[in-house]
Amino acid sequence: MRIDKYLKLTRLIKRRSVAKELLDRDLFLINGKIAKPSSEINVGDKINLVLGRIKLEIEVTKVVDFCKKEDASSLYKIIKEERINEDEFRQE
Repeated sequence: MRIDKYLKLTRLIKRRSVAKELLDRDLFLINGKIAKPSSEINVGDKINLVLGRIKLEIEVTKVVDFCKKEDASSLYKIIKEERINEDEFRQE
């Protein structure tokens, strides 16, 4: 599954077009490599992303074509979550 679709399906990002814009800016990594909107993800992949002032590292636990809103968080597991302080935020 494409990462832009996966991010929308998990509700980490509201719209696929927003996910595509962020991915085009090289803000996300899949297994340590820069992700593009068309990058494929699989179960077990680790995704690093920056959402506002929060850095997340998640592990893909499921890849499905459709998911209800209440089940979206079961598609991934948060490995690490940290807040970006004011100085780091301005540099990015």
